[in-house]
Amino acid sequence: MDIFELIEKRRSVFPKQYNDEPILKDELDKILATANWAPNHKKTEPWRFKVIQGDSKLKLANFLADKNAELEGKPSSFKRKKIVSKFEESHSVIAICMQRSPKGKPPEWEEISAVAMAVQNMWLACTELNIGAYWSSPSYKDLVSDFFNLNEGESCLGFFYMGKYNGELEEGERKSSIEAKVEYYS
Repeated sequence: MDIFELIEKRRSVFPKQYNDEPILKDELDKILATANWAPNHKKTEPWRFKVIQGDSKLKLANFLADKNAELEGKPSSFKRKKIVSKFEESHSVIAICMQRSPKGKPPEWEEISAVAMAVQNMWLACTELNIGAYWSSPSYKDLVSDFFNLNEGESCLGFFYMGKYNGELEEGERKSSIEAKVEYYS
């Protein structure tokens, strides 16, 4: 697949669509290696990833469900099930983290953008390898610091759920063509 086709074929594939086929370590290593080639201002390489697999998935899911219930002030079995099922249905979950430069430069939005580009690289690699992926940034992402030993200035921007899937994905669509979204000035 060439790069243009790959970009058009990238889709969000949700945990409920994943099958039980494992993601191999060399596949995961390739996917993560692509993240390291994302553009970033001042060469700060702000992306950090915590790969959660096996028993750790359920430990983190239960931890987040408990913390979320504390935060909301009331336990909800529906919310707990929603949080836990995403982790259970995924082969691997990656906590997408950002390490701010100690000097506070470049601006935070540039660091967030660099992490987002790293995740886009991972997502494209997943597409090439027929691995489903989905980036979610739920409010409970801010609760992971008690689970992981985040460094000073490190924060979590969400979770990248991953798993193999069966069948074909739906064709992508856009509401309007790129021509409707671009203005040229000469």
